[in-house]
Amino acid sequence: MSYSLDANILIYASNKDSTCHDKAVEFLGTCMSEPDPLYLCWPTIFAYLRIATHPSIFASPLSPRDAMGNIASLRSASHVRFILEGEDFWDFYEQSCEGLSVRGNLVPDAHIAALLREQGVKRIYSRDRDFLKFPFLKVVDPFS
Repeated sequence: MSYSLDANILIYASNKDSTCHDKAVEFLGTCMSEPDPLYLCWPTIFAYLRIATHPSIFASPLSPRDAMGNIASLRSASHVRFILEGEDFWDFYEQSCEGLSVRGNLVPDAHIAALLREQGVKRIYSRDRDFLKFPFLKVVDPFS
């Protein structure tokens, strides 16, 4: 069954100071060894790059080269797919936002949720509880 990862999973795997680091590395290793299609959204990738390299967020941020190397490793796996908006994306975004007040920090999550909806991906691994606002997604915290 296909699934996706939120940026926070990738960030925990990169941040050795995180209490979730070891679990995230183990979980990501499992993701890379299983054949189920893993769909990653470009907004997720760029959020990871922005946060993992930010010196105001981490005491020891990754270098841009190291962060990009991590993404290159994901891209090399045959079961990993990178997805972007299709011609009908706006319709999926509107459907995904229906009944919600999508503003501020929820906008990027709605963007990702709509991308997943457009691709038929129904499961995302994340610690971000905001994804629970999108009833078509099954949100799983891999560390609980």
